[in-house]
Amino acid sequence: MKAVILAGGYGKRLRPLTDEKPKPLVEIGGKPILEWQILLLKRYKISSVYILAGYKKEVLLDWVSKNQERLEVKLAILSETEPLGTGGAIKRLEDFIKEPFYVLNGDIITNLDLDKLKISEDSDDLASIALVPLKSPYGIIRMKDGGKIIEFVEKPIIKDYWINAGIYYMKPQIFEFLPVKGDVEKTTFPLLAEKGILSGKTYDSVYWRSIDTLKDYEEAGQEVSEVFKNL
Repeated sequence: MKAVILAGGYGKRLRPLTDEKPKPLVEIGGKPILEWQILLLKRYKISSVYILAGYKKEVLLDWVSKNQERLEVKLAILSETEPLGTGGAIKRLEDFIKEPFYVLNGDIITNLDLDKLKISEDSDDLASIALVPLKSPYGIIRMKDGGKIIEFVEKPIIKDYWINAGIYYMKPQIFEFLPVKGDVEKTTFPLLAEKGILSGKTYDSVYWRSIDTLKDYEEAGQEVSEVFKNL
């Protein structure tokens, strides 16, 4: 089975860490984000990975050439000369992928179960999205009647609301719905949802972290050493 890692973004909010390298090569807990993702894919017997590169693509290519043998995964880099968006980047693989495949945003570290994302062959759904509970960016205060504060809760999980985890399972028929240029989240997914052929798989007890800011970088560095201590 094949997987695709979207690694073309500029990572502006992670500067200066991304001044000389693309976001997927920023190290968290001693490993680049990209390596954490490859290790996850290997656990699910995925042996062929397409890395869709843009910003600092030559640095990605150098890293792959030096680490592919060690990681024992077939890695191929497909670069773009202009930003195509997530949908346009995936669409370029139409001639290379003829079976269901996974897609991961290149800034995600997680241990969620990829098998749970799979769609049965007899389902009309063309894609499924991993969903994780919304985590409040702020601490909250609990109160009782009369305005008395009874508890401070630091950044609680809000389980009634689900967010896109940036990990997808797609059938090859999805290529018909992908834009030549544009983001899959803004074009393809709303269309599939309207047609009733998009599903979501919820994960309420997994580690998931999107590395978007320097604060994410600092917090994830402390977390992964414990969550992934056996890797």
